[in-house]
Amino acid sequence: MKNIVLFGPPGAGKGTQAEVLKEKYQLVHISTGDVFRFNIKNETELGMLAKSYMDKGHLVPDEVTINMLNAEVEKNADANGFIFDGFPRTEAQATALAKLMEEKNSQINAMVALEVDDEVLVGRLLERGKSSGRADDANEEVIRERIAEYYRKTDILKKFYQAQDKYYGVDGVGSIEEITDRLSAVIDTI
Repeated sequence: MKNIVLFGPPGAGKGTQAEVLKEKYQLVHISTGDVFRFNIKNETELGMLAKSYMDKGHLVPDEVTINMLNAEVEKNADANGFIFDGFPRTEAQATALAKLMEEKNSQINAMVALEVDDEVLVGRLLERGKSSGRADDANEEVIRERIAEYYRKTDILKKFYQAQDKYYGVDGVGSIEEITDRLSAVIDTI
């Protein structure tokens, strides 16, 4: 079983690569954002609990998020592995995810981070903003703050996974196929 935490700043291509990798390796892609939206839309007990925090402008507690992820893992108990996208974001979440996987007699095998120069990210996001209609992709100032926030929050996780020899940085610039080849070279070794 291969369990990967896929990381990268906004605009690095995580969503695109997750789709390719899930097909190539027959993994289940768990996007925290998608899981939240699904649970809220379908008014599950966890979704309503999460929404009660979000409606007040609060972060959803880690325990609620982990319980949602656990439900996703349980739904896919026969999977070859998982790609976690958007989680963990803190060391406490990484520890909780490790515990969750341990309870399933598994583990996180690697954190693979797409590394892309900030100016390339800004350009990609502004371009995506033209076609996606996403307001957070249309304002350069907001984009730069999102990128800065990513680095502020995730540097701790990089160190967390480096300490376990599970961190792999991959050049995220090039064609989709070139980036997939680089990611595959890492995944094939774990």
